[in-house]
Amino acid sequence: MPATAAYLAFPFVPDARGRSATVGRERHIREMVEQVLFTAPGERVMRPEFGCGVKELLFQPASEALAAATQQMIHGALIRWLEDWIAVQSVTVAVEDSSLIVTVAYVPRLGGEARQESFTLPAGGGP
Repeated sequence: MPATAAYLAFPFVPDARGRSATVGRERHIREMVEQVLFTAPGERVMRPEFGCGVKELLFQPASEALAAATQQMIHGALIRWLEDWIAVQSVTVAVEDSSLIVTVAYVPRLGGEARQESFTLPAGGGP
């Protein structure tokens, strides 16, 4: 029986044995989507273009135009950085109680069921 693939957990933490914590493929994909969403371009030294900078949008005036532009920006960033991993079905952005909620529907490229994940960015903070 083949072993299940293990990927480093994000954020990096040690497990109960003191080794690098690992996660399964589904959790790894979710964590990669989270990294693309909440990493600002320029934040990574060796990949300055990585991310889409959703955090900067939290303090912009809410409008339909901003929501539409944000959805397109996120969709494009996910395709650019995770095209080998997922097929993005849809992206929705909502503002509720000063928090930004991004919902991404996708299908894993190497098989698996369609998934819908929500990510919340509270006002003034990180994910």
